[in-house]
Amino acid sequence: MIWRATALTLFPGMFPGPLGTSLAGRAMERGTWSLTAHDIRAVATDRHRTVDDTPFGGGAGMVMRPDIIDAALAEHDDGRPLIYLSPRGRPLTQSRVKSLAAGPGVVLLCGRYEGIDERVIAARRLEEVSLGDFILSGGEPAALALLDACVRLLPGVMGAAASAEEESFSAGLLEYPHFTKPAEWNGIAVPPVLLSGNHAAVAAWRRAEAERLTRERRPDLWASYQSAMHGKAVASATPAP
Repeated sequence: MIWRATALTLFPGMFPGPLGTSLAGRAMERGTWSLTAHDIRAVATDRHRTVDDTPFGGGAGMVMRPDIIDAALAEHDDGRPLIYLSPRGRPLTQSRVKSLAAGPGVVLLCGRYEGIDERVIAARRLEEVSLGDFILSGGEPAALALLDACVRLLPGVMGAAASAEEESFSAGLLEYPHFTKPAEWNGIAVPPVLLSGNHAAVAAWRRAEAERLTRERRPDLWASYQSAMHGKAVASATPAP
């Protein structure tokens, strides 16, 4: 079954963008997944194709109208997750990406201006997703990033399934450092353990390095990882009833 992605946007020309090249582009050509971009202005009813208005209560900027957004969503609300790219959403995680990639596809709403009317978010039960604590000009770049993360996990897109299993976040840790030829470059040698041929030692080194990097760079992930490991240790030590 093809994995279907739909983007609702004021700028359909931004799609597929980089997703039309490399692994994602080849997978699209093979029919592994599809992407359609729909102009939100197409459902506007006035001659100016108006999609926004001034916010109640005053303030700067404009807000996208609930009737327009709802009409755009109604045409594509077919059971796929409805995701609104928003800086106030829950941070996108690798776990959520995996679950989306395992489903039928996604419908992505790309906001602009100050955002969209809160009522349509509640009425359509939109899932608000954020890429991080920063602001973009619109949801389109975030939508492209989310789609790239999902598409690369679809069956047959990446050459080696093991690659995904060892990446950052897959085991709750950042990924270990990588090295390739030459064995010495600018006076810096590759860690000897990687040249030893001892697979157990290599695995132990990689795990230790992943833990070190996570501890140093992402204390939040490290705390979650330690908590998960503690929970597994307690579960394994608990006698069966």
